[in-house]
Amino acid sequence: MPSFDDLSKAVLSGDDEQVKTLTKSLIDSGIDPLEIINQGLIAGMSIVGVRFKKGDMFVPEVLMAARAMSEGIYLVKPLISEGDMPSEGKVLIGTVKGDLHDIGKNLVAMMMESEGFTVINLGVDISPEQFVTAAKEHNADIIAMSALLTTTMVAMKDTIDLFVKEGLREKVRIIIGGAPISEEFANEIGADGFAPDAASACELGKKLLA
Repeated sequence: MPSFDDLSKAVLSGDDEQVKTLTKSLIDSGIDPLEIINQGLIAGMSIVGVRFKKGDMFVPEVLMAARAMSEGIYLVKPLISEGDMPSEGKVLIGTVKGDLHDIGKNLVAMMMESEGFTVINLGVDISPEQFVTAAKEHNADIIAMSALLTTTMVAMKDTIDLFVKEGLREKVRIIIGGAPISEEFANEIGADGFAPDAASACELGKKLLA
């Protein structure tokens, strides 16, 4: 029977076929599905997060590892009742209105998912109204906004202003990121924090909900 360590290593190397094979084998052996997720799949992705932050792994490798982990979770998820699936909190993520960049955002979404957050990825070109509607619908804990253009940064402030206007600002934590974004800008527009990369976004999310 394969070990959790074998599964972690398969995630780390981004080998989705191997991840599927090992996950199925562990399921067939009657191993607790939550243990497969936590000690195998997420454990592997946690190592990815550490290596990525140190600069020992790069974006394409991280995306491959995240995809491999997702394949395993897809197989295990139906065996777990909704209430048993542990969650650090619910994150609503999207690239702001007028901006179509999504690689960085998708990386943050995958890393946050691997750290145990429930992530709703809204996609790109998301208006302030769409963020607010989705936040109400999903009862989100964190709103994560991304912008890669200096021209679309202003949409982040518009979104925060709308959350204030709708009386929702106290109910959610708002974090922002993207190439032109800085800590100063986050403070200026009233965000709760700024993350320069995906690993930092996970840490920030956990800190804000602690």
